[in-house]
Amino acid sequence: MMSAQEPGKTPGKAALASFMGSAVEYYDFFIFASASALIFPHIFFPSGDDAALVMSLATFGFAYVARPIGAVILGHFGDRIGPQKVLMFTLLLMGGATFVIGCLPTFEQVGWLSPGLLVLARLAQGISAAGEQAGASSLTLEHAPDNRRAFFTSWTLTGTQGGQILAAMVFIPVVSLPDDIKYSWGWRIPFWLSAVVVLITFFIRRTLHEPPAFEEAKASGKIEKLPLIPLLRDYWRDVLRVILCAFVAAISTVFTNLALAYGVVVGLDQGLTLWLVVAANFVALFTQPQFAKLADRIGRRPVFIYGALSSAVFMPFYMLSMSSDNTILTFALAVVTFSCGYAAANAVWPSFYGEMFSARVRFSGLALGTQLGFLLAGFAPAIVAGLGGVQEGGWIVIAGFTAVVAVIASLSALTARETKDVPTDTLGIRVIPAARG
Repeated sequence: MMSAQEPGKTPGKAALASFMGSAVEYYDFFIFASASALIFPHIFFPSGDDAALVMSLATFGFAYVARPIGAVILGHFGDRIGPQKVLMFTLLLMGGATFVIGCLPTFEQVGWLSPGLLVLARLAQGISAAGEQAGASSLTLEHAPDNRRAFFTSWTLTGTQGGQILAAMVFIPVVSLPDDIKYSWGWRIPFWLSAVVVLITFFIRRTLHEPPAFEEAKASGKIEKLPLIPLLRDYWRDVLRVILCAFVAAISTVFTNLALAYGVVVGLDQGLTLWLVVAANFVALFTQPQFAKLADRIGRRPVFIYGALSSAVFMPFYMLSMSSDNTILTFALAVVTFSCGYAAANAVWPSFYGEMFSARVRFSGLALGTQLGFLLAGFAPAIVAGLGGVQEGGWIVIAGFTAVVAVIASLSALTARETKDVPTDTLGIRVIPAARG
């Protein structure tokens, strides 16, 4: 019951816990993304191999293979035993896997065992990530007031900006180190520092209550024994819709991962490419809550569609600017593309997707739908690199890929029901029309 909690404080506490959890996940995500583009080709694969970059970017994508498996398992337990308990597990798993990556031997030391171990650790990160955002979004949505669900749930994804900023700030000094230090022990430091962020978040998250809807269902014996069955029986259209909408996340991985490699190819300094990500994510810390507030006023669909399509429009200009000598223009377009474009979709999707499902299957629906959709996002850098995106003139491939993804996500969003005015306790409930006499 809501009366068992502190009125007016629970939504803020849930949002803070979600913000910190996402910050941990995306700190880990971004240091791996940065390392897969700038470091791993040199230490986990044969030296001088032209395919090293593509193989390295593929290890980034392996986490997304594990995510659907993790979504089924963690979604089941999230709907069965409560999202708060599952979120504690995902936090520790992510932090542990990231710390282990920082301890791995290199290719020079153990040969192909080295990238093999890297992939195993990355798979553990993927399983953790499968439950983190879905669980945090579900938890925050169910604690939030009906008229501010988009705003409070947006902090789950705003945490991604906080994590990426922190990761980039840690990684920038690393890439400026001499090669003998950078490729020996210097690159390991950001991975080891993950343990500090995990501990802080652990103590914040452990004080959070389970959602009122879950506690009521538990007290009345209405917890689903196998949430996946009613999910696929009653909500398969919404799961498919979320999968297609979640393709939009590929824009983020292209921006934060592939663009690092492309920028170096066209002559940008490695440190500068990381500062582009810092600038874009810093501004998004402020724009995403505003986009979420707008979604609470005018609806989820228009804000989400704007974010997807505007990203596709701005991306080619951003990529082209990297080849110019105008650094200020490149920074401005990085901010416009990510913070004023993609950030709109990023801020809204936790409420937009979560509101398609009822509380009894929300964790499973969010986890399964997003993680299947994120598969494309995970392998987007490797796919686009394989198509020639990381070479002179590769901006055409990157822009084309972004446009296709944005259109698919937007068309899928158009088929969704607008839920901004639907009370939280009736979200996802199917109304069966009365039979005609």
